[in-house]
Amino acid sequence: MEYVSRVPRPPLDGLIDDLYYLEGTPPYARLILPPMPGALLIVNLGAPFRIRAGADLETSEYADGCVITTPTRAFEFGYPAETRSVGVHLKAWGLAPFLPMPAAELCDRPVTLEQIWGRPAVAELRDRLSTAYEPHEMLTLLEEELMRRLCETAGLGLVRHMSSLIATAGGAVAIGDLSSAAGVSSTHLAQRFKELVGVTPKRLARTYRFATTVLAIDPAVPIDWGEVAGGAGYFDQAHFGHEFREFTGLTPTRYVEVRQRFLREHPGHVLDSWPLPAD
Repeated sequence: MEYVSRVPRPPLDGLIDDLYYLEGTPPYARLILPPMPGALLIVNLGAPFRIRAGADLETSEYADGCVITTPTRAFEFGYPAETRSVGVHLKAWGLAPFLPMPAAELCDRPVTLEQIWGRPAVAELRDRLSTAYEPHEMLTLLEEELMRRLCETAGLGLVRHMSSLIATAGGAVAIGDLSSAAGVSSTHLAQRFKELVGVTPKRLARTYRFATTVLAIDPAVPIDWGEVAGGAGYFDQAHFGHEFREFTGLTPTRYVEVRQRFLREHPGHVLDSWPLPAD
């Protein structure tokens, strides 16, 4: 697969980790994406893809693209045989200035891009992207669209600052201490986070801690799970295992087995850092 990525210019760089272009044959028809402390926006330029946000929900088809706020659980992404898209990996607070509704309304409920920006606007954007000469031109067009849609968002400064503190601590932070330092109540902070991030600061901290811990695991070497759990600040190994199953649907041991399978079957693949084969 071809993957092209770059960081946008200011002020978008304060909201977005990167813009990307993806094209080619996916490593697996279905991938599990564990929760990350960030949001995702995809403009689809190929055949429709499918998403299932939780085992208890039905799979839905997305032709034009999708928007996913900071998730609380893994979701399943079904690729077509050939995929082509441009997208945005947003920081936890980064999607709010582009949404017409509170982020909490979309929590664990991916929606089509048309539901966010409207069918005519999305159709026009997809037409311009489809006729672009090469990936970097496409990313520039997407960046310009985001700049046009950027809106002032009440409370974003507070949420961004608090989220940054949570990220710096890898999620290992007392939320009560953060709200006291900011001079706001825990209730007010939670409300702002749900409006702009989609989850409470406590839930975001849990996601940061989980993601930081899992990304530090090297599946190629023996793992002392008790040491991993203790180093990440979990009460004990049982607590860590419970969090792992809630976030991924897998035990830690099974996660490593699936990760090893991906690395073995597709070494050096552009998607090998986080998604897992679902089959």
